[in-house]
Amino acid sequence: MGSKLKQYAGLIGVIALAGLSSAGEARAALAVGEPFPAWGDFELEGEVPAHAGRVVLVDFWASWCAPCKAAFPVFDELQREWAEAGLVIIAVSVDKSAAAYGKFVERLKPGFVTVRDERQELVAAVKAPAMPTSYLVDRRGVVRFVHRGFYGERTATELRAQIKQLTEENL
Repeated sequence: MGSKLKQYAGLIGVIALAGLSSAGEARAALAVGEPFPAWGDFELEGEVPAHAGRVVLVDFWASWCAPCKAAFPVFDELQREWAEAGLVIIAVSVDKSAAAYGKFVERLKPGFVTVRDERQELVAAVKAPAMPTSYLVDRRGVVRFVHRGFYGERTATELRAQIKQLTEENL
């Protein structure tokens, strides 16, 4: 076997062993049908509003994320449209930099709540697969819809239909 081939074979073996040893430790991302984690279990910068019995859109975002920036005006519209029906939007920044977070919020001036998960504990607990990822949570605190990424009008249309469905449900 040539030296390059031996190196690749060795590397593949190391990768395979690493995968086996961590496979039991890996936890899947928060999925539809699971309860959203309790907000009080995490240290967040900012105040999470009372939302018991309300439909909650939780959006994980970062200041460096272009689709996150595009989502904020849509979330503003959704908050205005559905607040009276019981919608609360909470946007959770995963920025480690308070300055980057503050600059983003100051520039976009969202009409919904933003908090910062500086230690990235909440985002780790839900295992958000991408930035942005949004979780639409029903009045009982159960995740009903997950949106990975933001795709402009397509995502906005899906969210409106899903929010309508959840706000019209009886407990």
